[in-house]
Amino acid sequence: MTETTFSFIPRASRPAKPRNTGLTEIRGPYYSAYGRHHLADLVETMGAWIDGLKYAGGSFALMPPAAVKAINKLAHDHDIYVSTGGWIENVLRFGPGIVDRYIAEAKALGFDVIELSTGFISLPSDALLRLIEKVKAAGLKAKPELGIQFGAGGDTSARELESEGTRDVGWLIAQAKRGLDAGADIIMIESEGITENVKAWRTDVVARIINELGLEKVMFEAADPEVFEWYVKNYGNNVNLFIDHSQIVQIEALRSGIWGTKSSWGRIQNLP
Repeated sequence: MTETTFSFIPRASRPAKPRNTGLTEIRGPYYSAYGRHHLADLVETMGAWIDGLKYAGGSFALMPPAAVKAINKLAHDHDIYVSTGGWIENVLRFGPGIVDRYIAEAKALGFDVIELSTGFISLPSDALLRLIEKVKAAGLKAKPELGIQFGAGGDTSARELESEGTRDVGWLIAQAKRGLDAGADIIMIESEGITENVKAWRTDVVARIINELGLEKVMFEAADPEVFEWYVKNYGNNVNLFIDHSQIVQIEALRSGIWGTKSSWGRIQNLP
């Protein structure tokens, strides 16, 4: 157990890092710009509860190499892995040679995970499996991002997404199983079409994903407090979640059962 103040007051059990479940991945620079100094404040106070840092929208491609390396090194110094986010959707447009260079530079910059998103593009299953193999061959972790919503990503409006339609959850699960069999380390589940930009949450989709893949093999995008509270209330504090960096205190207070809303107060329990 991580040493904290007021440790004599009981709380729900949380394993120390490195964890296999109950992972919290935070968003890096995108909706707000921040660098090594801001991250230093985060890890000084809440580093024990941050498992991963994910850049978004190719934000690292706007930054000097030294700045990216410094952020990634600071994360590693606090046992935090670093993910590229799903920018490979952009990279794939320029052919296999550019993809190989992207993977090589990501490794040189100190990334640990390459997320393989396909929200905006149509990619055959076999091509996704080949991408997983490329990433693993480079000594990095592969993290496919899958969802049921066509055209997901970039905060597209609900009306625009509704016109695109959704896939069957069975397709997502089949893709995920093939990816895991090919060596993917974990599957990121896109929130759009499930809990984001929908008229009603598709909780049935979440249940099928967890029932067929298991908690340890999936991470859910949950960058709204009411969404991550719902996940923790319904699936316990060992559910893997991706949130905004500004929400790290709120989610860990919920996971540990030390604070919450009227709906979650006193409800979160776990045994060591």
